Amino acid sequence: MRRRDFIVHAARGLGAAWVGSRGLAAWASASPALAKKFKASDTVVLGQTGIKTSRLAMGTGTIGFGHHSNQTALGLKGLSELLLNGYDQGLRFFDAADSYGSHPYVAEALKHVPRDQVTVLTKTWSRDPKSVRADLDRFRRELGTDYLDVCLMHCLTEGDWTERYKGVMDVLSEAKQKGIIRAHGCSCHSIEALRAAAKSTWVEVDLVRINPIGSHMDADPKTVVEVLGEMRAAGKGIVGMKVLGQGDLRTRQDEALKYALSLGVLDAFTIGAESKAEQQDLIRRIEMAA
Repeated sequence: MRRRDFIVHAARGLGAAWVGSRGLAAWASASPALAKKFKASDTVVLGQTGIKTSRLAMGTGTIGFGHHSNQTALGLKGLSELLLNGYDQGLRFFDAADSYGSHPYVAEALKHVPRDQVTVLTKTWSRDPKSVRADLDRFRRELGTDYLDVCLMHCLTEGDWTERYKGVMDVLSEAKQKGIIRAHGCSCHSIEALRAAAKSTWVEVDLVRINPIGSHMDADPKTVVEVLGEMRAAGKGIVGMKVLGQGDLRTRQDEALKYALSLGVLDAFTIGAESKAEQQDLIRRIEMAA
C-alpha cells in the first residue's frame, strides 16, 4: 500500500464519530498503545523545509485577538520567563502572531537564548502585498531579529485564497529568497481553505486545527485527517493547533495528546500554557502518553 493510501485509510478508520465527550471516550478505550515514546523536546523537522525544532511549540495566543491573549496577560516578565522555562526544558519553538500582540514578549525571551537555537513562527493578517512587506519589516523590529523562521498567512477562510492573495504569496516567496524568512505557509480556518492549502505547492508549513472531538475545527476530525494525509504525502510541514480544543479538553488532556501523537501526520503541535506549572504538566503528560 502506498504511503498516501495508508494515511487516508488509517484516517477513515480513526475518524468516524468523534463528537463530544462520548466520542472521545470511545476513541480512548479503543485506541492501541502508541508505537513509541514521545517527548515534548523531541527534535522534529517541519516537512521539507529543513527547519529543525521541538515537537511542542509554546503558543502565545490562547484566545488571541486584538493584540492580546491569555499569555500576554501574564505581562512582559511573566510570559518571557514562561518561554525561557520551556527553553530550559528543551522546547525550541516559539509560536507568535501579530494579532496576539506577543512579539515584544518573544523578543524579551530571545535576548537570553542563542537565536539559531530557536524557531520563531509568526503570522500576518495582511491581505495585500504592500502591507505584508511592511509587516515583515515591523515584525523583525518587534521581535529583535534579522529573520523569521516561519511566516504564515493567518486565519485563511476562502477556498480560492491561492488565487485571491497571490500577490501576498509572491511577497513571502521573495522574502524567502532574500533570507528574510526561512519558510512560508498559512493557518486555515475553513475546510475549503485547508483543501486549497493541501493542493498548493507554495505552502511549506500549515498550522491546522485538530483534536478528537472537532472542537473549534474546520470540519469533523475524519475529514481533516484525510486532508492532512494529502499534505503529509506532499511533504508539507504540519503543525497542529487547538489540540486541547481551546480549553474544551482541558480536563481530558491525556486522551487529546495521545490522539495528536497517534495520527502520524503532525510534525509538531502548539499549546499555550498559562503558567510554569501547566507547562511542566504538559511536558510530563506527553512523555507519559505511551
